[in-house]
Amino acid sequence: MASEPLSRVQSHDLEIGVTEAIQRHVARPVVLHKPISQRRLDFESRRPRWLRECLAEAIGVFMYVFPGVAATASFVTNATHPLGVSPFGGLFQVGCAYAMGIAFAIIACAPTSGGHFNPAITLCFAFWHGFPWKKVPYYILSQILGAFVAGLIMLGMYWPQISAMSAALIAEGKPLVGAATPASILCSFPNPEQTNLGFVFLTEFFVDFFIGLVIWACIDPANPFVGHTTVPFAIGLGYAVMIWGFADITIAANMARDLGTRMVAALFFGREAFTYMNYSPIAILVNIPATLCATAVYELLMRDSMGIISKGHAMHEDGEEGLLRHFHKSGMLDEEMMRSQALRGVEIGKRE
Repeated sequence: MASEPLSRVQSHDLEIGVTEAIQRHVARPVVLHKPISQRRLDFESRRPRWLRECLAEAIGVFMYVFPGVAATASFVTNATHPLGVSPFGGLFQVGCAYAMGIAFAIIACAPTSGGHFNPAITLCFAFWHGFPWKKVPYYILSQILGAFVAGLIMLGMYWPQISAMSAALIAEGKPLVGAATPASILCSFPNPEQTNLGFVFLTEFFVDFFIGLVIWACIDPANPFVGHTTVPFAIGLGYAVMIWGFADITIAANMARDLGTRMVAALFFGREAFTYMNYSPIAILVNIPATLCATAVYELLMRDSMGIISKGHAMHEDGEEGLLRHFHKSGMLDEEMMRSQALRGVEIGKRE
């Protein structure tokens, strides 16, 4: 019995585990999985696809919101450190938490659901790339649920620190909702001096536009500068860059992330989480038109559909015949023929 685990590993084999991820890149083989039973296959075939996709979206949002709000909680609850500076990080830490959380969410959940994790991205996929409109409400509700659960669990884990901070603010006669308050751990609020909501709107719009453009460029199969293994980290880094640059002047950057955690804030700190300075509509809704505008710019001005077709990622709607018609119409086929004839003439001249 004791020798069985050793006998199944041949000389120079790698034991099953994380090493499976490198089995295509090393000479040494990885021990095979145990045989897959018919019971397992039957179970997997009976799983409702819509449920798997919705759960993957909820878990994906949870995976980046949870470390993001936890990093924010660590920063905010320790902001009054005696040294005058929190030793537990700042906006850089928060940006890194969201960036790595997004990358891990894409790696873990995107193979199941497509990895939208943002209502605006779901709407853009439906508008531009044929994602079924009937799935849109389910995806959006799942994304909001993921953020809501992440906010609840984080609040429970940090409740002693948040309670102490809340008690100190109440004793000083200060509110619990607003910038640098317990509620701001969960969702964003404008700074007291940001009374011009038009300025706040523009900040949110351009931040969301930037993130949307980065996402659309990263998932473009014709883009030669992003490999499939680097997409999760490139998207996460795009999100982090905006946090580092603009979180200090109030951004939300994702409807699901903001609305889900804002509901948690309303449950524990009152409905002022939605009414404070009339800001919540900007945080919740601006992400959608901004991302639609960003993807429109990419689709209408920067997309290279011919490059996608040539790499085998898509085909012409009318098949090969439609592609040939396009070549004739654009003159590309004639140019190719002339080029091939010229090369043939050069080769004949060399032979003579």
